[in-house]
Amino acid sequence: MPWQGCRILGVRALVAEQRPEVLGGTVPELGAGGLPRLPKTAFSVAGAAEPLLGDPRIRHVLLCGIEAHACVLGSQPDGAHPGGGVWGGVWGAVWGSRCNLGRGPSQTERALALARMRQAGAFVSSCESLLLLLLRDSAHPKFRQILPLLKEPPPDTGLILGGL
Repeated sequence: MPWQGCRILGVRALVAEQRPEVLGGTVPELGAGGLPRLPKTAFSVAGAAEPLLGDPRIRHVLLCGIEAHACVLGSQPDGAHPGGGVWGGVWGAVWGSRCNLGRGPSQTERALALARMRQAGAFVSSCESLLLLLLRDSAHPKFRQILPLLKEPPPDTGLILGGL
């Protein structure tokens, strides 16, 4: 949902992929097809996204991802950029932890990562809430295009928010 909403609203989005030549690329089921890809080896996205983050018009960066305790949390402290603003963890778009290690998602790792991001000043939000904040008003000209995304039930990750 976050990428589809970004496309509709004209919000710039990109996909940073952790060593895609080894781990594979972003799966089509996440709906990120056609977005620019940034391969990276660092857990933080800041180095790979430096050309984008250096734009002084950028006030906020929305951070979504798969590995909550690694790349998502690793990117959050680097969120300061010349435009100011805080990286935001979008709860409905942070799907798990330890997914690629064959152990399945970890509720503990995910909850701790989101709690730490929140303590560092990130606003942890749901995808639906984020889209509504971007729209600001049901009279927004793109509201009707966003409405089907709001009606979609969020994916059941099997994980809990963990005291946030």
